Amino acid sequence: MQDTKEITTMDDIRLLVDTFYGRIREHALLGPIFNGILEGRWPAHLEKMYRFWQTVLLQEHTYYGSPFLPHAKLPVQQEHFDAWLQLWYATIDEYFEGEKAREAKWRGDKMAIMFLSKINYYNSNPGTPLL
Repeated sequence: MQDTKEITTMDDIRLLVDTFYGRIREHALLGPIFNGILEGRWPAHLEKMYRFWQTVLLQEHTYYGSPFLPHAKLPVQQEHFDAWLQLWYATIDEYFEGEKAREAKWRGDKMAIMFLSKINYYNSNPGTPLL
């Protein structure tokens, strides 16, 4: 079993993001969606995710943007978010422990709830963008 540690550095963020998205790319349900949208753009997406989680978990403000907008029209439902969270939790648990690991899980939960709610709203009200 892998030794776990606190999330404290940018290298930790890279390990988390790279491992997580490596699993996403191979996942039977999520892989086709992510690979289809990000084909040829994975490096740029990973860089954006490094900055996002660096901002969220390390309080080093390097991400500026709206995380929801790129997800607004994705063909996803509850099962996709459940799979996303399962991979997110498994990746965190494999490598990390402590306060920041718990925060990463909590924030993942909150993002999944918010994104699914907004996507469902957007799908029910296509003429009304919800940012």
